[in-house]
Amino acid sequence: MRVSFIIPTRDRHEVLDETLGRIGSIVFKHLSGQCELLIVDNASCIPVDVPRQLSNGIKVRVIRLETNKNTAARNIAAIEAEGEWLVMLDDDSSPLAETDWGVLDQQDEEVAAIGGEITLPDGRHESGGHPEVVVGCGCAIRRDVFLELAGYDASFGYYAEEYDLCAGLIQSGYRVAHSRSLRFLHRKSSVGRDFNRIIRYLVRNNGWVLQRYAPEQRLGPAMECVLRRYRQIAIKERVLDGYELGVTELDRTLSEQVRTPLSMELWDRFTGRAAVSQTLRVQLSSRPARVQILGSAQEKGREIIADEIGKLGCQLVDEDGDLRVVGSISPGPMLDLIRMFPDAIAPWGFEDTYAMHH
Repeated sequence: MRVSFIIPTRDRHEVLDETLGRIGSIVFKHLSGQCELLIVDNASCIPVDVPRQLSNGIKVRVIRLETNKNTAARNIAAIEAEGEWLVMLDDDSSPLAETDWGVLDQQDEEVAAIGGEITLPDGRHESGGHPEVVVGCGCAIRRDVFLELAGYDASFGYYAEEYDLCAGLIQSGYRVAHSRSLRFLHRKSSVGRDFNRIIRYLVRNNGWVLQRYAPEQRLGPAMECVLRRYRQIAIKERVLDGYELGVTELDRTLSEQVRTPLSMELWDRFTGRAAVSQTLRVQLSSRPARVQILGSAQEKGREIIADEIGKLGCQLVDEDGDLRVVGSISPGPMLDLIRMFPDAIAPWGFEDTYAMHH
């Protein structure tokens, strides 16, 4: 098994140098001589200058672009890559030494992508993702499938391109898994980060994903939910200008999105409802109870969790529940809440380590 690490970067030389130092310090037991690192220089003002080999022996190749391709720069690296699996990193994210790369060999052929456990420097986990949607700074994707689907859609720029890709994977008959055996650190450098621009792209791009893949009867409610959630975040982070610009761009470009809606069954997988329903049926169906949902009202997928609990005949309460259920379907925030409330029920589980918490 060969693995190709892919890092796009632009004008963040010191951030990249630290990342390369971290990767170079790792002894890759399961990948000895079987991995490479491809760095895509997204038209940095000063070209990227890095060693051709890291201190642990990993060969490094730099692909210099004359124009900034943003996330789609990964597509160019994927074409050049020699690995069976592409491990997607940001220039401020890196694998951790305790990662068990053998998990890649253990996957069924229908599993096309695997999301990892991504921690931040303060010990919390990265936000984003669904049970069948990876987070782009710490995941592995089969190279042949990635190229089959033409990689990331360049029109997204960055943010939510993983959702678009994973919807395409599900529609094409593949599965997306998560494994805590794949472990990453995301330092989340503030260099070059503008949260007004981030919220703008999050609003526009998530709206595009819904327009492309949501079944007709789900499109309107899903769009309202996304806009409401990001407006709440924009108010909290004081970036309403970026939010309004994102809404304006979404309105202007919505008709340009080609609709290829998922079936209801596949949509439930994409949104995480299928995983939540399956898990909670096992955990709650034999004991109807008063159930408290943990976490803030802005947690991703909270409304899905509440709906599935209601279907099982349980009563939702704000406090003093007989049972407590974690209120997020995003893998990172879900793990954070489980750590805070060890006796709570997770709405879905990482395939290989769910038993660690129960």
